[in-house]
Amino acid sequence: MAKLTGQDLETRVEQTLDEIRPYLMSHGGDVTLLEVTPEKVARLQLMGACGGCPMSAMTLKFGIERLLADRVPELAGVEAVTADDFDWSAYE
Repeated sequence: MAKLTGQDLETRVEQTLDEIRPYLMSHGGDVTLLEVTPEKVARLQLMGACGGCPMSAMTLKFGIERLLADRVPELAGVEAVTADDFDWSAYE
C-alpha cells in the first residue's frame, strides 16, 4: 500500500480508516476518529459490536494501528478511548 502524503494528518488518518471500515462494518462495528492530538496520537472510538467485543484490542493493535503506521508513518500512536474518557466540551 502506498503511503498517503500531501494532505493534513487528520485527513490521511480518516482516509486510512475508510479502508478498514468495510471489515469492521461486516462484523457490526465501526471506528470513529475523535481527534489527532498535538503529539500526533490518533484517538479512536470503536463503536457498535466492536465497542464491547473481547477481540477489539487485537483489532485495534493488529489491524487499525498497523495500517495507520504503514500509511501515515508520522503518526506517533493510536489510543482507544470510550465516550466517557473523551473531553466533549469543544463540541458543545
